[in-house]
Amino acid sequence: MPVDPLWNTARARELAEQRRPGALIRLGREHRSWTLAALGEELGCSPATISRLERRSRVVDLALVHRAALAVGVPRHVLVRSLAPPAPAAPTATRVSASPHAEEDPMRRRTLLTATAVAGPAALLLGLDEALADTPAPTGGGSLDARLATARALYDKGTHGRLLADLPGLIADGHAAASSRRELDQARLSTVYSLAAAVLSKLGSYQQARLTADRARTWAEVSGSPLASAAAARELAIVLRHQDRNEEAQRLMATAASAVEATGLRTDASASAYAQMLCTLAYTAARGGCRAEALAMTGEARRAARRLPQAAPAGRLFPIGSAAVDLYAVGVHWALGDAGAALEAGKDLCPAQFPTAERKARLGTDMARAWWAWQRPEQTAQALLSAYRSSPGEVRDRPAIRTIVYELAERHPRTSGVAELHTAVSQPRTVSTRR
Repeated sequence: MPVDPLWNTARARELAEQRRPGALIRLGREHRSWTLAALGEELGCSPATISRLERRSRVVDLALVHRAALAVGVPRHVLVRSLAPPAPAAPTATRVSASPHAEEDPMRRRTLLTATAVAGPAALLLGLDEALADTPAPTGGGSLDARLATARALYDKGTHGRLLADLPGLIADGHAAASSRRELDQARLSTVYSLAAAVLSKLGSYQQARLTADRARTWAEVSGSPLASAAAARELAIVLRHQDRNEEAQRLMATAASAVEATGLRTDASASAYAQMLCTLAYTAARGGCRAEALAMTGEARRAARRLPQAAPAGRLFPIGSAAVDLYAVGVHWALGDAGAALEAGKDLCPAQFPTAERKARLGTDMARAWWAWQRPEQTAQALLSAYRSSPGEVRDRPAIRTIVYELAERHPRTSGVAELHTAVSQPRTVSTRR
């Protein structure tokens, strides 16, 4: 399809370089002689919403930006350029800050970032926030694939602090690689952002998780990779669910699952992705109170997982095996408010069935939530201790799980294991960054 000459003008190129997608939308709207009301009617929103969209320099609703850009004819490559973070600064660049060390080169910033790890994940979130606002200079740290595998391993261990310390460098090098415009490099960058969204959601940083999930979707769309698109859609749906936007999350997951199914599911990787989509859709439906749909999707996920090994091979984008589907069933029943069914679903599961510390701990935390809803403090404490011994971060870093520990300590302080849990969760969370 030919590109309108408008988008090759100096003005259009300047707006894209300035990272102003809203101004590009206004340029396209005015080129078509549309009023704010006309575009608003096209998109199903008010003229005031369109006006704010065009004036803002910060993207708040990426989905609306995409829809508006499509409506006024902004080409995809121009829109993606406007959405990309600013280019990495040269190694000698300075940063203005309130710190007395206002002028720091990237190596010093990375050193200081690593040093802040002793303060715990909260301090490292600031470093990631900076990387999201202003892409750091590339680190040149070696193979991006190998480092992505290391980052995924940190997530699987529940080593959230180390992962947060590594993500700014991964984001920087992912952008440097994606500048090649090769689809595989763009898919890798999408994967980096999906991983960032996953850990941010786990830590309860939903605003940052929304930003990173949106960026993952943008780069997945550019790459054309159906699996990268599915991973990004899943992370965004999780954020939407935590923001009590269940219907929107369900629609997103249903569309993502259909897109993966349309690939034909000819490989274990695509079959694993499809099973994961169905599991997430089932849990999302359960959180939205859609019992019949949640149970139906759980059953469909089990059927989809029959061809998969019990434990997924290491390094897969969707590391789900048949045992993990049964673990999701525990969460689905708990979300539906049926603690008894959740405990029944998990009674034959054991940590040895899961290959990663994160999944072993997830079994403990999911069973703990069911036991807590069933008003069984002793079993709750034991399940949480099992989770903590598998992966301390899965208990210490997740807000909902910490809340259960605090409630246990308040209501049942003498129950076996409660004091140990409370001490573990309450102590300062130091993070090792040693390799």
